[in-house]
Amino acid sequence: MNCEVCQLKELEVEHFEIREVFRCILHTIFFHRALGLVYPKDIDLELFEITYLQCVDVELERKIDEKIDQFIDRVEKHPNKKNQICLSFYEVKNKQATWFSNKIERLYWEQWHINLNVVYHPKEHPAEARTVRHTALESALSEVLFQIIRFVNEKKDHIPPIPNLEGVSFPYEITISSSSESAFGMDMLKRMLQTGHPTMLS
Repeated sequence: MNCEVCQLKELEVEHFEIREVFRCILHTIFFHRALGLVYPKDIDLELFEITYLQCVDVELERKIDEKIDQFIDRVEKHPNKKNQICLSFYEVKNKQATWFSNKIERLYWEQWHINLNVVYHPKEHPAEARTVRHTALESALSEVLFQIIRFVNEKKDHIPPIPNLEGVSFPYEITISSSSESAFGMDMLKRMLQTGHPTMLS
């Protein structure tokens, strides 16, 4: 199966901006890859003059917030590293049973790499400089949202048939890594080749 990969533009954010930026990006992707008819919800960002759409699904919101919490925890433990979240959609296939087990195979068909560079500016940072940085981030975040929309409109042939599952999303997983770790790409390749019992979030 062909796995399409979208490497989103890297964003430079401060610690207090992480949660809102990630929510905006992840919910935008999930909305455009939603299964069938969904109830859309307009979300106005508190920090930026940006509005995005998200699916009304309590469980999806909970899982996204849980993963963002893990990302923030990682940033606090490793403050000098650029960090990445990878959202992967996959299809579930039953492999031929062996004497020992009946394997479930994940066939990855799309991956989104979201890169954040978390910076720390002193409180005495000039107000004018903070305003310029904030405006630049708002513009860059808007570019990322348009990048997502362009990708979902152009890349459709690789999407598998809609599975008979509850919820608004295809099966997915969200992983976190430092983008400076050279092993990250190999780790994701291994995940694409692995078999195992599928989980909606790992």
